[in-house]
Amino acid sequence: MNKISVIIPYYKKIKFFEQSLNSVLNQTYKNFEVIVIYDDKNIKDLYKIKLILKKKQKKIKLIINNKNLGAGPSRNKAAKLAVGKYLAFIDSDDLWMPNKLKSQLQFMKERNLKISHTSYLIIDEKKKIIGKRYAKDEQTYFSLINSCDIGLSTVLIEKKLFLNNQFSTNKTKEDYATWLKISKKIPIYGLNEYLVLWRKTKNSLSSNNYQKLYDAFDIYYRKENFSFFKSLFCVINLSLTFLVKKYL
Repeated sequence: MNKISVIIPYYKKIKFFEQSLNSVLNQTYKNFEVIVIYDDKNIKDLYKIKLILKKKQKKIKLIINNKNLGAGPSRNKAAKLAVGKYLAFIDSDDLWMPNKLKSQLQFMKERNLKISHTSYLIIDEKKKIIGKRYAKDEQTYFSLINSCDIGLSTVLIEKKLFLNNQFSTNKTKEDYATWLKISKKIPIYGLNEYLVLWRKTKNSLSSNNYQKLYDAFDIYYRKENFSFFKSLFCVINLSLTFLVKKYL
């Protein structure tokens, strides 16, 4: 029974943190560890986080950053300390269905996969479903260039593969750069089951469209080494694809 290390970065999501943590602790698959990495300067939130962790029966590792590193570097830091064969990521306001880890690991073993993602539902702050994204059976580098359909909180990946393809330092889309790197080597397969609830909040970085456009251009231009105009074209194409998915 392979161990999974679940990594939860924390930054300004105290309202939802315990719900997210409970969705992990209530998994039907039990061979996992939880690593919470605190990337906030708010001492009050840290005190609350410690109280929440203390009352849980399962031992949970808490890593406290000396300064704000950002989501990508924080996850990288936790991954290096993880003991599991696999890594799973969940943001501190998202939720997992109880069978998320069990179903996904079984899917990967049946196909001999090193990485996979799942379909997910989009919810608002009151847990109302406002959208959905389905996981395509196969994601290649060329399909990902046009549309990033991999939800970070849905991914399960072998630790060894991740450590060779860590998240970037971008404020947003730090995971996108990693999926592009991996997809150059192997396809990324999807399990079309809605196993994750991705929460859209008003003040999150993932809702900041200007930041996402900037980071997308940076990934294409500096990390993928596209020309300026090709990078600009890809950003426009990515944005148009997003709008189509949003209103379907």
